[in-house]
Amino acid sequence: MGRLTLNPLAHIDPFGTILMPIMLIIFTNGQFVFGYAKPVPINPANFKNPRRDMAISAAAGPVTNFILAVVSIFILKGIIAPLSLVVPESVSSTILTPLFLILQSSVVYNVVLAVFNMIPIPPLDGGRVLTGLLPYKHALSFSRIEPFGFIIVILLIATGFTNYFVVPVVNFFLAILQLF
Repeated sequence: MGRLTLNPLAHIDPFGTILMPIMLIIFTNGQFVFGYAKPVPINPANFKNPRRDMAISAAAGPVTNFILAVVSIFILKGIIAPLSLVVPESVSSTILTPLFLILQSSVVYNVVLAVFNMIPIPPLDGGRVLTGLLPYKHALSFSRIEPFGFIIVILLIATGFTNYFVVPVVNFFLAILQLF
């Protein structure tokens, strides 16, 4: 399908990448913006153990987000912060301060993405992981909500219900990362 690429244009979904964010900007006055890209298709027939391997594959995205957050915090605290103490103020304000802000945002965004994607509702990664962990009979029943999963996720976001379980988990992981 041409999506096994780093070219961002191949991943643009007309609704999820363009229309939905525009509608959310209009209807929420820019307070909330959300979007998504086309998924990279996976053929479970290529897995030796399809249920387990699909769960591992789904967990790879959030795990990568956590790794990126950890790498960003190490660069931030291990390189940028010490450098800012020894370089001239002009270099610090023009180069290090923007890098500091980028890395700080990288930590927050990657933790938020990881936690949000692990919400156990298909089609999110957490739903796929839960499906792989449940006994077959329960996984089959649980997977029946997938056609409605996106609507459920949008409703959880629109009602602010996600704030009750996503924000505390995000804050927990951010607090842990600040210890490094």
